Amino acid sequence: MYDDTEPRKIGAESGPEDFTLDISDEDSKEIDLSDIRPQDILVLALFWVLAFVVFLQFFTRYVLNDSFGWTEEIARYLLIGVTFAGSVMAARKNSHIAVEFLYRWVPRPLRRVMQVVIDLVTTGFFATLAWLSGQLATRTGGMMVSIDVPKSYVYWFVAVCFGGMAIHAAINGLRHLSSGTSRLIDPEAHADETRAID
Repeated sequence: MYDDTEPRKIGAESGPEDFTLDISDEDSKEIDLSDIRPQDILVLALFWVLAFVVFLQFFTRYVLNDSFGWTEEIARYLLIGVTFAGSVMAARKNSHIAVEFLYRWVPRPLRRVMQVVIDLVTTGFFATLAWLSGQLATRTGGMMVSIDVPKSYVYWFVAVCFGGMAIHAAINGLRHLSSGTSRLIDPEAHADETRAID
């Protein structure tokens, strides 16, 4: 007979009819939106416009059997926008992928030097890509196939996003230099940040 007076945890010896979960307040986490900034709204807006266009593409192609031709090209450009605007947000939060394995095996003074070099290379890389994207935008002519908008706007948007990434990378580098610590220099001290990013 089934006894519902005391819930059991999954994995305990129980019958096939006992699927009761014991969820305590410690297991539930609240969503933390404290790191969202006003410039992040652009990523959210682009994402929802992209979701609408992709849904419209699916609906017109598979339900109405008469797809809108413009949805594929616009979805492609919106995906580019979401990717690069999201990269600006990742650069601001200093959450781009980093290989931390080597840092655990070298002494702390060398980790600080490595962090400075990485910050300089990252800032230079983003700034160079911003300049190259701007050069590509100036050489891109013609209009988009489906709507009457210059194709160079896409490359200008990418150039602006790379510029934003370079600015945030420089700010993060100055922050690392002035504080003397970072997620890579002192991984134990920043363990909570690393888990939040994951």
